[in-house]
Amino acid sequence: AQDAGDYTCDSGDQQTTASLQVKVLPVLFNKELKNVEAEEGGTAVLHCEISKPDAPVEWRKGGVVIQPSDKYEVKLKGSIAELIIRGVEPDDC
Repeated sequence: AQDAGDYTCDSGDQQTTASLQVKVLPVLFNKELKNVEAEEGGTAVLHCEISKPDAPVEWRKGGVVIQPSDKYEVKLKGSIAELIIRGVEPDDC
């Protein structure tokens, strides 16, 4: 954390110093993913809300990290993380 460190107040005749430690908060889910249904060939959107805006998130299917492509679009708008799946097929389940 950039703000952590020693801070000093100097009156000219005296000084007093204190150390600031910044505790990094974990990124929690305010709203978790919900199950969705989509028609074959359609578009499915999964979204969740995280506690720390713009914190990087990783999307995975079956343990494999999803890379953005024509099929998969990943969006992060503030505290909302979205995965858009286009042209869904039964294999995508």
